[in-house]
Amino acid sequence: MTLTPRALNRATLARQLLLARAAAPGPDGLAETVRRVSALQAQHPASPYVALWNRVEGFDAADLDAAYAGRRLVRSTLLRITLHTVHADDHHPFRAAMLPTLRAARLNDRRFTSTGFTAQEADALVPGLLAFLAEPRSGDDVVAWIDERHPGHGKIAWWALRHYGPFVHAPTDAPWSFGLRASWLPAPALDGDGRGVLEPGDLDPDDLDPDDALPVLVRRYLAGFGPASVADVAQFLLVHRPRVRAAVAALGDDLETLEGPDGTALHDLPGAPRPAEDTPAPPRLLGMWDEVLLAHADRSRIVPPAYRKLVTRVNGDVLPTILVDGYVAGVWRTVAGPDGAPLVEAHAFEPLGEDVWTALGDEAAGLLALLGARDPYPYRRHDRWWDRLPEPADLRRLPA
Repeated sequence: MTLTPRALNRATLARQLLLARAAAPGPDGLAETVRRVSALQAQHPASPYVALWNRVEGFDAADLDAAYAGRRLVRSTLLRITLHTVHADDHHPFRAAMLPTLRAARLNDRRFTSTGFTAQEADALVPGLLAFLAEPRSGDDVVAWIDERHPGHGKIAWWALRHYGPFVHAPTDAPWSFGLRASWLPAPALDGDGRGVLEPGDLDPDDLDPDDALPVLVRRYLAGFGPASVADVAQFLLVHRPRVRAAVAALGDDLETLEGPDGTALHDLPGAPRPAEDTPAPPRLLGMWDEVLLAHADRSRIVPPAYRKLVTRVNGDVLPTILVDGYVAGVWRTVAGPDGAPLVEAHAFEPLGEDVWTALGDEAAGLLALLGARDPYPYRRHDRWWDRLPEPADLRRLPA
């Protein structure tokens, strides 16, 4: 079976709940919704809230607060060595699968190797840190704790360990459960309920072989973003392709192989949603770094090639985007209106019909209700990029 580009677009949008929002599941079910879409990019604390607002009908931000506070969802460095929100029970296999990438990125970095501190010395700190983090501790607290044991090495050791060690961010207060300065806790305990925390003497957090864990992560990726190639998986996770090929082989008959538009082999879960390519895709206002924009080596599945550099900036920032008919058609930000009330400023890269603008106005009203209750301008510090965009085909402030 050969899939067209538009069929791939619709398949991914369906799995990401961007063709139709899911029913509101409440705080307990929200973690399962996150598992359904694989993971949520969480580099900015507001982004998981915006992502779920786009995907859940009647999304209540308090439900996400509760899921974080109850440790049903956790936030830590995982895929692509960036912050992600994942189901608590997924953290252990996801981290195990990513461990070779995470360790290499930090322990082979000249900033670490030039200090003379060793990987063995860093690893030996983990049991003591698990005990020290029985209550949330700031990064400064952890650095001071390490410096007591290895004077002068606290900062570099914690820089490495906080990216690859069995640690997660501790929820803080409003507006978005996490601040820009993190506090830390041990990772979820390996008891299957995702509610406890690791303690010294628990099952070794590194007991799971990375190559045994990777098929779990690949399966979850395909459920959320498939059909996809080995190159797609490798780029999205930042894992070497030979490891991905081995994981695909290990999944064996659990997967089926399809043909992409250019003849590339695409892997998928049998029975996974693949709606017709003419399925309507309503407009959406995605937050910064929304995962669907980063999920494939060929990002034209969602981002037209002409717009890719406008959306993904040179430092890796991925701007909040407007989706029209399933594809990026512009970017948005929140600005103060003439009366001081926040508005969504929509910068369209192409002419949009009035029916689309009406639908975007409805989306903007819902988004402003979410943001206005917490922080109307969550991405304000990235506004500099708007000065470097080309003249829009249309620029509107919604609602207006």
